[in-house]
Amino acid sequence: MSQHTSLATIPNRYAFIDSISKQASRSGAISLMLVDVVRFSDVTTSLGIHVGDRFLLEIANRIQLLFGQSVYIGRISGDVFGIVFPNESNEGVMRKMFERLVEHFKTPMHYEGTAFIADFNVGVVCSDKREFEITRFVSRAETALKQAKENKYENYFALTKTDKADTGRSLALKADLKRALAQNELELYYQPKVNLATLEVIGAECLLRWNHPLDGVLFPGPLIEAAESYNMMNELGYWTLEQAFRALVELNALKMPIVLSVNISPTQLYDNQLVPTLTMLSETYAMPLTLIELELTEDVALSNSLMVKKQLDELRSFGVSVSVDDFGKGYSNLAYIRDLDLDALKVDKSFVMELEAHPVNRAIIEAAKVIGHAKGCSVVAEGIETIEQLHILREVGVAQGQGYLFSRAIPFKSFVALAQQEIIVGNSPARGKA
Repeated sequence: MSQHTSLATIPNRYAFIDSISKQASRSGAISLMLVDVVRFSDVTTSLGIHVGDRFLLEIANRIQLLFGQSVYIGRISGDVFGIVFPNESNEGVMRKMFERLVEHFKTPMHYEGTAFIADFNVGVVCSDKREFEITRFVSRAETALKQAKENKYENYFALTKTDKADTGRSLALKADLKRALAQNELELYYQPKVNLATLEVIGAECLLRWNHPLDGVLFPGPLIEAAESYNMMNELGYWTLEQAFRALVELNALKMPIVLSVNISPTQLYDNQLVPTLTMLSETYAMPLTLIELELTEDVALSNSLMVKKQLDELRSFGVSVSVDDFGKGYSNLAYIRDLDLDALKVDKSFVMELEAHPVNRAIIEAAKVIGHAKGCSVVAEGIETIEQLHILREVGVAQGQGYLFSRAIPFKSFVALAQQEIIVGNSPARGKA
């Protein structure tokens, strides 16, 4: 069996898609497997592009040897290969192919004294000839690969013939996003952050909503997916920050010194315009940066990236508060939490919502409280829904919280009206109720 001697001889995306069409016209059924090499950027970063290309070439040749001449291989993008299985539309068979692939690559590859064991994310799509349409077929395969990357326990996902990948609607959402930014369809909602001792509003988390002309109010999921697909995360993130500053101006006019929390994406944390943009917004709107808190997810906070740490240190030097969202939800690297300068830990709602039923949840929150105290940062409980949870959190000594017991995320005017009440529980004045 002939082997490729260069990556250049492997069909590129366009040649490969053309070969899929030709195979589909000759076959009664067809399946496509997209194979993404997990964390391959680490290889090229550590060993260089030359070594990375040698490993990619060996991966392609080993895949061809593994599955034989009956399959067709192409290179969809840098570290993503496509494999066409003519006359095959059985998802069970494709799963066995995936298992063979994983087992085969447990044997390491070697190059100039360096060993590399390849692991993969794999997306699969199957089709009968009568329903085959090349653009939709490839799009469904890429949707399956995206889902495989997001799966928590298995790096495999098959989109069967009966599954409907809403790619058409997704493309429409992407196109809508640019219009939404231009026509002011986006809006920030505010979920109150409450002093658990006094039940007074002391802050708010800013959450994106999209007033879509056809679909109504959309939650952040499809909005962020569209932004990522369009490489517009920074534009969307800076729009959010500017709206937060505008809200601060109105709150200041009402003599309400409330801190606003904004979720920040990994893309923004790696953007060297983040700090200059925040200082510019602070000057433009004459609002101190001490009234802004940036919330980052635990996995980003614990990425151990020097760039992230540098950005966070610089932001804090300007007075911006930094908090870790969903603390405890992932695999907390406590050593890195120890070394990272933070202003708040937000305990994930999964520990709060079952607080009454699971005593171990109380122990976890108590541990977070001890960590926060040692670091000199506050601890915020998310997802508070019952008076019982509120009482337990008070006993533990957690000072701040948010959740549906107090309010969902609401439009700005509703938030202002709520915050002006002296004490709140369940969207109404509640003096003495808790």
